[in-house]
Order: sequence, then structure tokens, then C-alpha cells
Amino acid sequence: VQLQASGGGLVQAGGSLRLSCAAAGINISNVVIGWYRQAPGKQRELVASISTFDARVESAVKGRFTISRDNAENTVYLQMNSLKPDDTGVYYCNTPMGVANSHWGPGTLVTVSS
Repeated sequence: VQLQASGGGLVQAGGSLRLSCAAAGINISNVVIGWYRQAPGKQRELVASISTFDARVESAVKGRFTISRDNAENTVYLQMNSLKPDDTGVYYCNTPMGVANSHWGPGTLVTVSS
């Protein structure tokens, strides 16, 4: 199983980014995929997740972030709008099994300037 996060970059506060999580070795329509982030000096946290029948975002990003998937592309997206400096961090995508096994990819860095 491979999950490759991409799409990060430097953006001004109030701006938008769309992150992509390209999957290989699994069918994303059949599993839970989560987007996580780790800010400097802080613990990694879940920001959004999507399963076969449900999509959720955590309260800290609700109303600003949206998670979606394209089954044909086997890719999960995280649309991030109205970005704030507190959204700065490395963003990762992962499955529950990957989280349980502490198997993380390199992630993609999002930097929001004030």
C-alpha cells in the first residue's frame, strides 16, 4: 500500500490549496482515508476522513476544509480554503492500519503566511 500526499506550498492567509493523496495497492472507495497534519512542535492530528459512505472534517477546520475522492483516479483530495497561519504544518494521508503501524509517508508541507 502506498499513499502519496502532494499539493502543499506557501500561501498567504485567506488563500486556498488543494492537497492530493494518490493511492496505490488499495481501492480508496473501500477503505477509510484520513488527512492528518503536524504543526511545528505539536502532535499530529486528524483533520478529515472519508469512508465509503461518510466524509468528516474536524471542528478546527469545519467550514473551511472539504475532503473528497475521485474513485476513477484512486485519489483523495483535501480542499483547504480560508487558510490561517495555524494551518501551517506537514500534511499526511493515511489509513487506520498505517496509523496503527506508525507507517507514515513524507507528507506535504503547507505554509500559511500572515
